Amino acid sequence: MKNTITREEAWALIQEYESTENHVRHMLAVEAAMRAYARRFGEDEDLWGAIGLVHDFDYDQFPDEHPHSGGRILREKGYSEEIVNTILSHGATGVPRDTLLAKTLHAVDELTGLLVAVALVRPSKDIRDVKIKSVRKKWKDKAFAAAVNREEIARAAEALGSDPWEHVSVVLEAMQSIASEIGLDGQLATT
Repeated sequence: MKNTITREEAWALIQEYESTENHVRHMLAVEAAMRAYARRFGEDEDLWGAIGLVHDFDYDQFPDEHPHSGGRILREKGYSEEIVNTILSHGATGVPRDTLLAKTLHAVDELTGLLVAVALVRPSKDIRDVKIKSVRKKWKDKAFAAAVNREEIARAAEALGSDPWEHVSVVLEAMQSIASEIGLDGQLATT
């Protein structure tokens, strides 16, 4: 039974299940946010980062079964129930988010999508230019990134014991630190 997962193992799963470039960028953003929260909480940064990186590895191959398919694959590969349940709990599976790790994964997952959308409407297409003020403005605009459940993001931040805007700040800073890896370093503005 594997009680941990490494970044290398997570990356191998992403490659094996042929995740798309955009999905890889999403998983990298979640990884960065998970690492930031692990530092804040004094947790294992490598484990938390790997969980963030691997959380959607199955989505492109099995979109209708995600994250159940990911849980099944991780079980087959010998990962612990704690890892499997953390991955399962980030979706609408009924698996409780009863650990800080699971709560954090859920809290950062949806928020990364909103922050990407905010960055992409900026003329620079650079997430490093995004300020909390811009996120607040887009947050209020329900037509903007309408699929993003803002109430769920706020509830998830609360479950972490965080103010929603402090939560946004932590995730935004984490994503800004890897702007080029997630394709939000301004290069899209020149294409």
